Formats: sequence, structure tokens, C-alpha cells
Amino acid sequence: MLKSLLFNEIRNSLKLLVIQKQITRSDIMKLLIVRHGDPDYDIDSLTEKGWKEAGYLAERLEKLDVKEFYVSPLGRAKDTASCTLKKVGRTAIEKEWLREFAPRINRPDRADKKTISWDWLPQDWMNQENFFHADQWWKSPVFLEAGVKQEYDWVIENFDNLLQEHGYVREGKYYSAEKANNDTLVFFCHFGLECVLLSHLLNISPMVLWHQCCAAPTAVTTVVTEERRKGIASFRMLSFGDISHLYANQESPAFAARFCEAYENSEERHD
Repeated sequence: MLKSLLFNEIRNSLKLLVIQKQITRSDIMKLLIVRHGDPDYDIDSLTEKGWKEAGYLAERLEKLDVKEFYVSPLGRAKDTASCTLKKVGRTAIEKEWLREFAPRINRPDRADKKTISWDWLPQDWMNQENFFHADQWWKSPVFLEAGVKQEYDWVIENFDNLLQEHGYVREGKYYSAEKANNDTLVFFCHFGLECVLLSHLLNISPMVLWHQCCAAPTAVTTVVTEERRKGIASFRMLSFGDISHLYANQESPAFAARFCEAYENSEERHD
């Protein structure tokens, strides 16, 4: 009986070692794009729930071998990052372009008030074909008036410059792997900005991502390189908006960035 218990204990310990190795190994370059925790927008920080989420996120990220951490200059992203950085004894490089996507527009149904560039009503954007195309989405008069494409280009130019520093140079729709590597980079930022980065890496319209995907607070999106032919790389998304660290701690995700599932749900936001 004692021998059997000892065997089971050793076997379980070995399983844990294997799982830990799978979590921490890096076979390809990884970009982890992390949304901030549940926000308190009034003070640009986190709610009590948001701080709890950031703590669970830190327990997840501390297991990784991270080459570099990057963070938005906004408080809610910096506070989210602080939990991980404190746990691993590291600092993050602040990048202005990682702030939430900034342009304000006159949305068709809210022409009297400036709003963020996304969160359009479906009937106002889905009947415009250009919004579904990576090379045409920005041609809407509303976006042209607000300089949305200029802001988008500024963000992705800085993003590509950073990737070039890490060995990957943009060549049209793909990347030249000039110094291919196994680095892991972590970006603490915002949902709208995350969709801009992903739209560039995946060559799709950000309008589709802004409106038909949702990354809950502290969600982790993982994008990796693939170099099937020497020197030519592309990025593939392995997971979007992963919140397994919350489920592992029996923490339900916050509702931030979402809208009511049914119109009659008065407790959920409509706009």
C-alpha cells in the first residue's frame, strides 16, 4: 500500500514537471497581447475585481520566459502590468502607441456627440462593403473626417519598427525573418488597440475584429510566427481572448467591452 502511494506521488510529480515544461518552453516567437483588468475609467485604474483579475493573470504570466514586456502609458494598463512585473522582478517599456486607439468620431446614430471609433450599431456598418476589406475599411467619410487612418498608420508603423528590432521586417503582407528567434513579447494594452495590431498582423479589417470579437478584461491573445520557408514568416493567432487564468480561480469574467445579449436585459449596457 505504501509503495503504491509512493509510486502515485512520484508519477504525479513527474506529470507536473512535464506540464510546467510545456508551459514555459518557447519553440517559436510569441506575441502575447493582454487587455487590462476590469477598468475604473473615472480614475483610469482598475476596479476591485480588476485588481483581482490582474493578480490571477500574474500567476499565469510568471511561468513564462519573457524576453520583453511593453505597456501602454494609460493607468489601467500599467496597473494591470504592475502585478506581473512585481511578481517576476521586471520592468516594462512604455510605448505611447500602445494607448487605447484614440480617434473620436461622429458615429452615424450619434452625430451630435464624439465617440470612440468602434462600437457602431450593426445596421450602420454591416451594410457598407468597404468595412469588410483590409484595404478599404478606412474610406468611410466618418473615418476620413476624424483622421482614423492616420492614427492607424502611426500605430502599425511603430509596431513594425518594434518587430524589426526583434528580427522581423515587414515585406508587403508578410515578414522577412532576418533574425528569427524564440522570443516571447508581452504587450499590456487595450481592446481597441489590440484589434488594430491583430488586423495588421492578420491582414484583415479592424472593423470586423472591433465588432465581432471581444477580449474580456485580462484576456490573453497569443500570436506566433511561422517560417515554413527560410527567411519568410507570417503570424498565426493560436488563441484569442483566453481567460483560463480566471476560470482556474473560479473568477467569472467582467462584462466590460460587451453589450446586452438581449434587448430586454436591462441590467446589461445597451450603449
